[in-house]
Amino acid sequence: MSKNLIVLIFVLQIILMKNFLFTSIGKKFAMALSAIFLMIFLLQHFLINITSVFSESLFNWLSHFMGTNPLVQFILQPVLIAGVIFHFIMGFFLEIQNRRATKYEYHKDRGGANSTWMSRNMIWSGLVILSFLVLHFIDFWIPEMNHKYVEFLPDDPNRYHHELVEKFQDPYKVVFYCVSFVLLSLHLLHGFSSSLKSMGTNKSYASSVKNVSYAYSIGIPLGFCFIAIFHHFSH
Repeated sequence: MSKNLIVLIFVLQIILMKNFLFTSIGKKFAMALSAIFLMIFLLQHFLINITSVFSESLFNWLSHFMGTNPLVQFILQPVLIAGVIFHFIMGFFLEIQNRRATKYEYHKDRGGANSTWMSRNMIWSGLVILSFLVLHFIDFWIPEMNHKYVEFLPDDPNRYHHELVEKFQDPYKVVFYCVSFVLLSLHLLHGFSSSLKSMGTNKSYASSVKNVSYAYSIGIPLGFCFIAIFHHFSH
């Protein structure tokens, strides 16, 4: 196969993908894909943070590895930030699009008849989660970047657990943290199964998908709340 033909095929694929993403189905597919990516990250983040409850040394080791690994720092981290931005922008765009589409519906006042409270209020739970992410970046990510790339402070592989515990000594911050994760749970209860449906999950797995989505959507946020409350009262 000639190089020109390969380039032509590649260009055609880009064009087809671009055209697909501009369709209603394409936008929902992209939204679902970004949601699944963020849910995988959230699970990984939880698995690292939960170790802080039972092993300070393991938490420090894992955090130091993630904080000094070039692949994580310079490839996965920018991709994660881009994924968060894309997910929220696309979410707001689809919400506006859906509201416009239903603006002139005859029975608009019966919006709850065929939808759950969670699905009708994804935009509001999303806004609270976004504000939490901003706080999380201010509390953890910005100080970390300042430590390593602005002040160039000495590398200390044992500092992470102490820094985490210190962040949870403010009771107001712990309350906001837990409220945000309760709303994240509500957000996920609709978003998890919705994302898999948009990705084309077989209907025969509907029951299994529902069980997994409930376990994830309730278990992970409550786990994060437990971590915050544990460190607040144990130190």
